[in-house]
Parts: sequence; structure tokens; C-alpha cells
Amino acid sequence: MDNEFTPDLITLIDEENNEHTFEILDKIVEDDNEYLALYPVFDNAEDSVNDSGEYYIMEVILNDDGEEELAELDDEDLLDRLAQQFEERFASMFDDEDE
Repeated sequence: MDNEFTPDLITLIDEENNEHTFEILDKIVEDDNEYLALYPVFDNAEDSVNDSGEYYIMEVILNDDGEEELAELDDEDLLDRLAQQFEERFASMFDDEDE
């Protein structure tokens, strides 16, 4: 039986045309809006070990062409509420693994 884990990866391009790869940790759909928790993927193992462990929450939006894009959240209250929901979901996931 193959129990191999394959992460969902996404590559984003910033304003300076630099590519950044992230693992999609989880997704929350709320009020017809979709939010992703993203964790950076590092090419260098040492960078991964030295990382702060922070993840990013992005909103999935449709651009004028109808294609999905990711946008940063400006609403601090929404960001805090989503972070709490993601944290609870992460804790639940890890509790299930421990059993």
C-alpha cells in the first residue's frame, strides 16, 4: 500500500517577477470566499530549519479574465479570525495523527 505524501504546491510570482513556491496547508470557504493557508517551500534545507514557521493566508479571487489569483488580506479582523480557524484545524489534524 502506498502511503506516500505528496504536498499541494503552488508557485506565486511577486511584483519583481521573483517566483516563490508554497505548500497549500489548508483551505477555508466562508461566505462564498475561499482562503488558503500557504507555507513557503525552501530549496535549501538549512533555510527551512531556520524559518520562523509562519504561514500566509491568501484570498482566492477572480481577475477580469475569470482566472483565479491570490490576494493578500487587508482586513486585520478577518485575518485574525481566519488564523484562529486555521490554527484550530491544524491542531485537530495533528491530534488525529497522534491517535
